[in-house]
Amino acid sequence: MPVPRPRVPLRLPYVVCAALLLLLAGCGAGPLAGMDGSGATTKAAGASGVPGPPGAAGAPGAPAPSRAAVPPAPPREIPGLGPQTRAQIPAGAHQAFVVTGQSPDSNRSTAVLYTRDDPAVGWRAALAPWPAHNALNGWTAEHWEGDLRSPVGVFTLTAAGGRLEPPDTAFPYDLSPDFKVEGEGFHGEPLEGSFDYVIAIDYNRVPGTSPLDHTRPLGQERGGGIWIHVDHGGPTQGCVSVTEDRMKELLGVLDPAKEPVIVMGDAASLSR
Repeated sequence: MPVPRPRVPLRLPYVVCAALLLLLAGCGAGPLAGMDGSGATTKAAGASGVPGPPGAAGAPGAPAPSRAAVPPAPPREIPGLGPQTRAQIPAGAHQAFVVTGQSPDSNRSTAVLYTRDDPAVGWRAALAPWPAHNALNGWTAEHWEGDLRSPVGVFTLTAAGGRLEPPDTAFPYDLSPDFKVEGEGFHGEPLEGSFDYVIAIDYNRVPGTSPLDHTRPLGQERGGGIWIHVDHGGPTQGCVSVTEDRMKELLGVLDPAKEPVIVMGDAASLSR
């Protein structure tokens, strides 16, 4: 009896397999999905041809959140000065010698020089605070001859002078023996040398003239001859005084081109 042959799976000839592949790839169908022409895997493209979900890739991206612009800091003001006092400082002034009395009736003060090199930045202290004296009875908003009070306000500084040769200064300087002074102060201290160096405060005087000029535009009864001068160790009749070394330093840094002013008065008055 013949032995049956084992069943062998039917295998298509190599040529037939190749033909089937050609049929699938032919007719300009292009590469198979997920393959590029070289067999590399590709991502699905949207309508614009940009990779990504259809319709999403071509949409404009959301704008980046913008940061709010930080406003510039306001110009720095001189500490202790209120709006009324600040308004009296001329816009062109770039130096301010601020003399602040302890109280309306005190003859002791503190003096600080401020500069304003850049109006957008504001004022800054150019020198450390100095001790100073003012008039025996303190301060007044309406000065009269003989009241022994220093006038409160903002005044220009335009001229200097003294009995001694000046230090290096840009101010017009009147060197004269007429600045000699003798006698004693209110506390018995000697006054000699007090006017060796002075800077005229333009209260009731003609700006730019010698500190010795006696012209009084407001009248003689309103006083005058109000200076910054060398301290003699006690209160003054109406002036402001600082030590001799500070006086020389002040003469050296004040510059007429910067239109310097003095801001003077008790703390309560200046804060208005």
